[in-house]
Amino acid sequence: MKKLTLILIFAALATTGAFAQKFGHINTAELVPLMTETDSARVQLEAYRVELVDEMDAMQTEYNTKLNTYQQKLATWTDAIKTSKETELQEIVQRLQQFQQTAQTDLNNMEQTLMTPIYQKAQEAINKVSKANNLVYVFDTSSGAIIYTDETQTINLLSLVKQELNIPAEKVAPTQLTSE
Repeated sequence: MKKLTLILIFAALATTGAFAQKFGHINTAELVPLMTETDSARVQLEAYRVELVDEMDAMQTEYNTKLNTYQQKLATWTDAIKTSKETELQEIVQRLQQFQQTAQTDLNNMEQTLMTPIYQKAQEAINKVSKANNLVYVFDTSSGAIIYTDETQTINLLSLVKQELNIPAEKVAPTQLTSE
């Protein structure tokens, strides 16, 4: 009987403890754009994108110039020259296609390289704020996996994490700006 009573008391305490746990939530898609590092990453990505577009435009100009020359002189060229020029045009098209694929991959890799430390810094700040507030679980509402949240029962960590990262309280992400 003593063992049964002890088990029931332990179960009651464990159950009560489970309901007393604190939960928090944050929208990381709202937080990350507010970080100054994100602005820097955007500037670097845009500069690299412009560089790639400029190179692509130069290649396209080369192709267009050679295509115009080919079309203008086609009637006067021998079969050997025509074949040579057609091969040259095909090679330029292949280089253009290869460059497009490589450029897109490089741009994606650069974005990942620049954004990974930013996401890590955000995660570290979330962890620190969560521990400081004795939270047991924190949900990221940006993932869309949470179908219901009673915000009165959870703590929205956005303002606390913004404070931890020294982001001004009034700063909002471009998607949060109200239209007038």
